[in-house]
Amino acid sequence: QVQLVESGGGLVQAGGSLRLSCAASGRTFSNYAMTWFRQAPGKEREFVAAINWSGYSTYYADSVKGRFTISRDNAKNTMYLQMNSLKPDDTAVYYCAAKIGLAGVKEARYDYWGQGTQVTVSS
Repeated sequence: QVQLVESGGGLVQAGGSLRLSCAASGRTFSNYAMTWFRQAPGKEREFVAAINWSGYSTYYADSVKGRFTISRDNAKNTMYLQMNSLKPDDTAVYYCAAKIGLAGVKEARYDYWGQGTQVTVSS
């Protein structure tokens, strides 16, 4: 079992930055691919960014490419999402998720989820 806890969300003006964290506990963190998803009001949850177990491979949704950076520190059992140049369309609840094996974009393949952290970007 893996427990995931997100933090770092909040209210920010358009063009601003936030850094989300996802702290993991329970199993060997470095065994897991990690991913950020988000869900905006009235919309389905969508893939944002993923990182493989080592941190050497990363993947991004087109909508955040060039603005967001995913990273991880296996020594601290923590994953991060640096979000720059935020837009009102980035407003959503952000979730981190974990799975054994390769990182991917399909949420159904992720076994463990955090409770989410709210990000609100004002115009």
